[in-house]
Amino acid sequence: IFCSFFPPHRHKAFVLKPAPQGIVVQCRITRDRKGMDKGIFPFYYLHLETENGKKRFLMSGRKRKKSKTSNYLISLDPIDLSRDGDSFVGKVRSNVLGTKFTVFDNGINPDKKPFVPETAQLRQELVAICYETNVLGFRGPRKMTVIIPGMNSENERICIRPKNEHETLLTRYQNRNMQNLIKLQNKMPAWNEETQSYVLNFHGRVTQASVKNFQIISEEDPDYIVLQFGRVAPDVFTMDYQFPLCALQAFAICLSSFDGKLACE
Repeated sequence: IFCSFFPPHRHKAFVLKPAPQGIVVQCRITRDRKGMDKGIFPFYYLHLETENGKKRFLMSGRKRKKSKTSNYLISLDPIDLSRDGDSFVGKVRSNVLGTKFTVFDNGINPDKKPFVPETAQLRQELVAICYETNVLGFRGPRKMTVIIPGMNSENERICIRPKNEHETLLTRYQNRNMQNLIKLQNKMPAWNEETQSYVLNFHGRVTQASVKNFQIISEEDPDYIVLQFGRVAPDVFTMDYQFPLCALQAFAICLSSFDGKLACE
């Protein structure tokens, strides 16, 4: 079913294209912490799970080392995660506190525009993610708000290419200017007396309890799970997404949830 809309030469198009309506795209994220500095800067690999049980590589992600704020690069190549490589497809950038994240495609930063060719595309903002610190101390579930560009009548994502701070997804959300934007949030888990923990129903796709497990829903339809993410082994996680998200948006949201800043714990 997946291979029909993902031939090999369409790799980049696939990760940027919203999931077909009515299909849950099932993926797996593996975290590689082996090697010199991977304990602090692990690699993350996203694979598509196909119906015959095989996995198909989609993207890799890694935290940049020399950044003032948390900054993840996302690549279509499992080895080349350089900013200048042909496979660079997007990045995730956080604020200083690690509570707000913005996801960009591989376009040009508008601040650098005078120094690049006129033909260069300004970068698109694909997602903004806001984490709120826990009202229940650090043990309970975190509140997540996810802002994504809206869809047009053809069910294609509307391009949002901010030229300055006032046009960004985060600023527009803070100013309640939600035209052409969609607001999503995490489903709040229910308290389970038996296990003495907060639980969500992942329908068998998540097998290990973790404060980082989450489901993203829209306010209008709390039963429609746009994205779910959760642990199945110490360094293996499932990531299932559906329309209107694309694979890059879903992977980037999950990468933001791995970030180790206190505000997110």
